[in-house]
Amino acid sequence: MLDLIILSIHFFICFLISIAIWRGAKVKYLHSSSTGTAETGPDGLIYIGKEEDIKKSGRITAKIDGREIVVFYHEGKFHALDSRCYHEGGPLCQGEIEDIDGQACIVCPWHKFKITLETGEGLYEGINPLEPSPTPQWQSKGVKQRIHKLTIDNGSVYVCPPDLSVSFDSDYFAEKYKTGGELAMGK
Repeated sequence: MLDLIILSIHFFICFLISIAIWRGAKVKYLHSSSTGTAETGPDGLIYIGKEEDIKKSGRITAKIDGREIVVFYHEGKFHALDSRCYHEGGPLCQGEIEDIDGQACIVCPWHKFKITLETGEGLYEGINPLEPSPTPQWQSKGVKQRIHKLTIDNGSVYVCPPDLSVSFDSDYFAEKYKTGGELAMGK
């Protein structure tokens, strides 16, 4: 009988956790620009939102020409990157930010892949088996996630349109989620 009670409690807790994950982080869609008509600012930059609003929320998601990006405000800096993880398309806007080896990283909520906010590098913890006592160290997989250049002008945050002449692993999922992205992001 006790086993049945413990099992019931376990399922109930799993149910609550799945609801919390499903609801996810509060995401604000600023542009639903599937037609490609996002509000532009100086020099063709695309308006994302007010600096103070993004600072308060810590993160905000926008669509630029159908492409989902997420803007984070972390430790006094703004960072923008594709909102879909390069690995399997997980929603980075729902991930937690962790300090890994002195670098701010977003952790994908699906498979715990770590991506630096500054450069878009994928990080992993590995060992060198040739060392006499190998100890795990953080290493780079290279730049995997597209980052977007931000500009702040008179309290407004703008992002530069992406340069698609250079490809990144995250481009695959950015394209895949262009249609139906809101559905995939939990909206």
